[in-house]
Amino acid sequence: MRAGFRRQHQNSTRALSIMTALRRAIALNTGTRLRPRTFIARPRPLPAAALESTPNAADAAALRSSQPPPAPAIPQTLTEKIVQRYATGLPSGKKVKAGDYVTLAPHRIMTHDNSWPVALKFMQIGASKIHDNSQVIMTLDHDVQNETPANLKKYRQVEEFAGQHGIQFYPAKRGIALTIDGRHINTRTGHAWPTTLTVASDSHSNITDAASIWSTSKTWWQIPPIAKINFMGTLPRGVTGKDVIISLCGMLNQDEVLNHALEFTGSEETLASIPIDDRLTIANMTTEWGALSGLFPVDEKLISWYRAKATPAAMFDSPLKERINHERIDELAENKLVADPGASYAKEFYLNLSTLSPIVAGPNSVKIVTPLETLEAQDIPVDKAYLVSCTNARSSDFAAAAEVFREAAKNGQPAKIAPGVKLYIAAASIPEQELAEAAGDWQILVDAGAQVLPPGCGPCIGLGTGLLEDGEVGISASNRNFKGRMGSTAARAYLASPEVVAASALKGKIAGPGWHQKPEGAKVIIGEGSGDYVVDKARSVEDALDKLLGQVDSMIATAEGAGEDAAEQSPSPPTAKDETLTDILPGFPEMIEGEIVFCDGDNINTDGIYPGKYTYQDNVSREKMSEICMENYDPKFRMTAKAGDILVAGFNFGCGSSREQAATAILAKQIPLVAAGSFGNIFSRNSINNALLGVELPALVHRLREAYKDEAEKVLTRRTGWKLLWDIRRSKVVITEKDGSSWEQKVGEMPPNVQEIIACGGLEGWVKTKIAPEK
Repeated sequence: MRAGFRRQHQNSTRALSIMTALRRAIALNTGTRLRPRTFIARPRPLPAAALESTPNAADAAALRSSQPPPAPAIPQTLTEKIVQRYATGLPSGKKVKAGDYVTLAPHRIMTHDNSWPVALKFMQIGASKIHDNSQVIMTLDHDVQNETPANLKKYRQVEEFAGQHGIQFYPAKRGIALTIDGRHINTRTGHAWPTTLTVASDSHSNITDAASIWSTSKTWWQIPPIAKINFMGTLPRGVTGKDVIISLCGMLNQDEVLNHALEFTGSEETLASIPIDDRLTIANMTTEWGALSGLFPVDEKLISWYRAKATPAAMFDSPLKERINHERIDELAENKLVADPGASYAKEFYLNLSTLSPIVAGPNSVKIVTPLETLEAQDIPVDKAYLVSCTNARSSDFAAAAEVFREAAKNGQPAKIAPGVKLYIAAASIPEQELAEAAGDWQILVDAGAQVLPPGCGPCIGLGTGLLEDGEVGISASNRNFKGRMGSTAARAYLASPEVVAASALKGKIAGPGWHQKPEGAKVIIGEGSGDYVVDKARSVEDALDKLLGQVDSMIATAEGAGEDAAEQSPSPPTAKDETLTDILPGFPEMIEGEIVFCDGDNINTDGIYPGKYTYQDNVSREKMSEICMENYDPKFRMTAKAGDILVAGFNFGCGSSREQAATAILAKQIPLVAAGSFGNIFSRNSINNALLGVELPALVHRLREAYKDEAEKVLTRRTGWKLLWDIRRSKVVITEKDGSSWEQKVGEMPPNVQEIIACGGLEGWVKTKIAPEK
């Protein structure tokens, strides 16, 4: 025992010596900039009685009043604070944090053309009354060019349903609905208000979620990890918000912010250089970057923007004054919601706006980006140009585009679009078009040869007039250029700012107006961290220190806690009785097994899984859904995959637009399980809500790619002969390869609330069980 004690003492002494040396080395290396992580010293005010008993009580009282308020015990990010406001059923004193599952009662719920399918789902689950009709907004905005009897009937049904239930309704060709992702009607009309929480059946929610909220006013959510994006510098002339978000999408394109909530920050000067409309564009396209939301802080620029709307609303007695008025703006200005000092972020990135120049995304991906000057030199001809969509079809966007034509017409002759090019324009809403008309910008574009489309969605989602045909090149100010989204899968689609789109239409090739003068040899400054080299260096050293100290602490605990007998014995291998078993609810499967069919692609989006042209067709049969499943990704999928297969795909599977059909089409194919390196959050949520199981297995994806890496031609969809068995009760997956060898991997436990939804056949069945007792 003495020898064992001596070994323990030596180990502890050695570990403590290592720790002391590490602390000294780190302190010498980082100097005063090293921020202690564990112990935080804060000034503590004296009790009032003690202050009053001091010789100079007045000075002491003044000192007390000048002290900063104490930091919160549990600091929260801006995202967490907003969620805190709308979370229901929390335990007393509970502060929500990233990773928590919460029940939300959102401020607003928006539905668009899918309002009628939502209404049908609402009635199917047995609901008869909207729980809170003040929550609900309906806007017909997607398929507005479709004037077939069937579509017009659906639109009438939506309007009648809205009238019966006292719901705020916006008819077709009024404009595009706007939610938290930066779209139009809800922001411009005050439905989506700063620091409130709004959900919508478009890219952030879905039909079943919407029906659930209609009937209960609530929905479920897991608070995602939160990333901070720190802007530095100022936005140069000729560079727009579109260039900012395209740069972020293309230069940080390894899923760095996948399924994160984003908070944009910067100095007062930096943020003041970003107009509100440009902020809306950036926030809108955070979805394309892979994120779930994008928040800018409430600042004086935003307050002034709202006041400019509140004053005319009051002067002309507009209905808008109920939601946008100076009293409400005063409250917003006086009670700004901000992140707490010390709030924890999962990741942090920086971008120096001053180093940006015009940039273009594509072809057919927002993650492929090229400086405009590089593409200009390639003389890429353009067939169609688009100033449309929720992203860049505001009056300020048409003003920028019109200025391109005005400058080109300085010789006195009206500038025209290039021969053979078609330019399509559609305002985000009627009020935005009216503003552009009043400024003369709209007419400039019409005189140049632009073809006017009604306010609303259209070519951006592959609906209506102006779709890309085989072999054509299009450049658009919209937000998505996935393969086949704007028409033919054999076309090439690029994304750019309104100025670049206008200049490209004018010159007949991808080009810019020449407004931006890039400094010689300038490079974009972007990266991970805060952008402050000294601070980031200190943080990286601290992280390394934390890791090393954790290892040393573990060594000490082991040395002090291990006796001589324990040190001389080897731990026995785990036995079956040591396994932690997951409780399986009735109706939920304990195991799922099938042959792997491998779709070897990353970022397979929902357009690839279920083509957008079918999304707003009602009554598509299950057989048809099975037939077109994965059609835009691989037309041969329908012949390759079989009922009972396990679909395995790459990383970020199911990104892009929110459509439940991406999940239900896979179920229609009778595929019970999807495994992927990672999932888009939208697809994950839709899968759970429709009882399609999914599991993340990055190791399996890497192993499959390793197995087929030497083949001359990449196969999009492959029958592998491998077997996958998911033992849900034991939280492990067993893979049996084609040669008979097998290996297994532990996976996360299936949460009881998810089991409950899937056991009920999806969220629809779950809601039925909840509202049944109320009848």
